[in-house]
Amino acid sequence: MARRLLFNGTGSGVNGCPSIHEDLDTGEVIVHGPALTDPDDVAQLQHLNDGEVPIVVPRELLVDFAPKEVTRMPSSIGLDEFDRLFTQFKHTAWRLETRCRYASDEVTDMYAQFTGGEPVNWEGVDAEWCAERRQQTGLGKRFERVRIVDNPPTAGQLYLLDNARRNSAVGEKILNLWRADADQLSLPAEDFWIFDSRLVAMLNFDDGDNLVNVELITEPMKVLRYAMTRDAAMHHAIPYEEFAARLTAKED
Repeated sequence: MARRLLFNGTGSGVNGCPSIHEDLDTGEVIVHGPALTDPDDVAQLQHLNDGEVPIVVPRELLVDFAPKEVTRMPSSIGLDEFDRLFTQFKHTAWRLETRCRYASDEVTDMYAQFTGGEPVNWEGVDAEWCAERRQQTGLGKRFERVRIVDNPPTAGQLYLLDNARRNSAVGEKILNLWRADADQLSLPAEDFWIFDSRLVAMLNFDDGDNLVNVELITEPMKVLRYAMTRDAAMHHAIPYEEFAARLTAKED
């Protein structure tokens, strides 16, 4: 089975080499860069075994992107505290949505209407949530999302594409990106929010696609990695209205 690797960062903004990745399951660190090939240099290395390849990386790469702790200790918060983040941030809240389905959607009347072929009237749905979003956007704050979509889209993804009309009406900016394009960009298969480019709230789900807890990430270089993901996704994603129109045209 292939490793689940997390891209930490690169010392090069041009060709991505050298770079550091972490194995999400074992915690092992993978570093790649130019090989050390000069025989006189290699001869000075101690304990270089068969099959091992010495590589050269700048010290800054390790300082900036290597893990700082031996054992990663996640900082988790409950869902109530997570909800408060949406009124406490000052400027921007941005989300990447990567899952095929969300269990919380499927227990709603709107989901039953949509999957039953009935049009959903989003006006007034979850009035408290809508009022809070309008209040926050009225203060000049920005809410943005990029939603990853499979080809063909799942029922849950089509539901969210329709649901985007409600989000847009209360001031959110919703964009979509095909999963193949997300994979081409090496976007992580993670769901998270970035608040004010300084705090990442990682959403953790169980095997039934239920949100179980939220992990806070504040280490600057890790936050930067997620901000880089945001920039790439926003550059290639398209507004949901255009995405929906293309999908309809494709079906026709």
